[in-house]
Amino acid sequence: MWMDTKTEVKEASRNRASLSRRVLNGLLLCTGDMEYLDKYMQDKLFLLQLAVWGLRGVTQVILANNPLSGALIMGALYWASPWQGLLGTLGVLASTLTAVIMGQDSAEVSRGLHGFNGMLVSLLMGVFSSAGDWYWWLLLPVCLGSATCVFLFSGLSSVLDRWDLPVAVFPFNIVIVLYLLCTGPDNPYFPHHPATPPGALELNDTKLIAVEVLRGIPLGVGQIFACGALGPSLLILGAVLLYSPLLAAHALLGSAIGTLAGLSMAVRHESLYSGLSGFNGALGCMAVGGLFFTFSWRTHLFAIASAFLSAYADIALSNLLGTVGLPACSWAATLTATLMLLQTGSIAEYRIPIGQVMAPEHNLRSHSQWEAGNAEKRKSTDV
Repeated sequence: MWMDTKTEVKEASRNRASLSRRVLNGLLLCTGDMEYLDKYMQDKLFLLQLAVWGLRGVTQVILANNPLSGALIMGALYWASPWQGLLGTLGVLASTLTAVIMGQDSAEVSRGLHGFNGMLVSLLMGVFSSAGDWYWWLLLPVCLGSATCVFLFSGLSSVLDRWDLPVAVFPFNIVIVLYLLCTGPDNPYFPHHPATPPGALELNDTKLIAVEVLRGIPLGVGQIFACGALGPSLLILGAVLLYSPLLAAHALLGSAIGTLAGLSMAVRHESLYSGLSGFNGALGCMAVGGLFFTFSWRTHLFAIASAFLSAYADIALSNLLGTVGLPACSWAATLTATLMLLQTGSIAEYRIPIGQVMAPEHNLRSHSQWEAGNAEKRKSTDV
């Protein structure tokens, strides 16, 4: 009797261990770049492939490449605002379909590289529109602007590829500024709100609320998608965490650094509370902290420097462009990341070629394997 009980306990323990391994393996399949999904989708319906390409494009905004993370982000956007969710969906589909029609590189299309700029353009058009939600005429510039991003991406890539630099969100930043300049705040068809410089004086509100400032740190991650609600922003952060815990940590760190930079420059309290002070810092920190560079203590410090530079550059550009009612968007983080990728010296040894960039954890493993292989070669040479 006692032996039977002992056997049952061991069997139950083995079953629990086996179940835990299966759950862990299932979770691991959902993280990172999910490369196996591309092979599985090759012979599937075009609409299913388009959906996966679009979801990958959604995550490319946060420098990720995971369709499940993209689904979480789309859920967050529809949660925050169904209208913004619809615009984002239309933007990523319009730009991705334009890339397919133009015959762009299939590998780039399947990785979502032609979708994320169009999505950002559509989201910002919706945010700045003063015509309110469900203004259907806005769908026209959303589609045209998203399609234009593909032309700019294709043209810029032929230039930037010579220096092994990513096109990033240059097309988005160019298109949204041109759109706002063309329409103007008082346009009868597509009116928009003018941007307010972060350095504008506040006459009625001089007391800073610490809790609101802390709340603005996770909101800084959500503001990458022009989302200013706390719940959806946390869901977006969860999507980053699903793709890469290292990238999520740098996103929060960069947003906190951006908020600190805003405090040091006494920006408007609303910029701190809404997360607008933090999102460029988050992007700058994420780009360097394990994505385009292999993670190490050197690149971690480099990522912190990138976050500070992105945040201060954003304040400067926002004050400059705000004088004519234009937003700085993500110009600061884009230019800073490009500058960091051009660095020489010992930090360049950690640089990852653009075509080989994957999840930070994968980059770290690949770098360790490469170093181990080099060490073995040196040993064999010495012998």
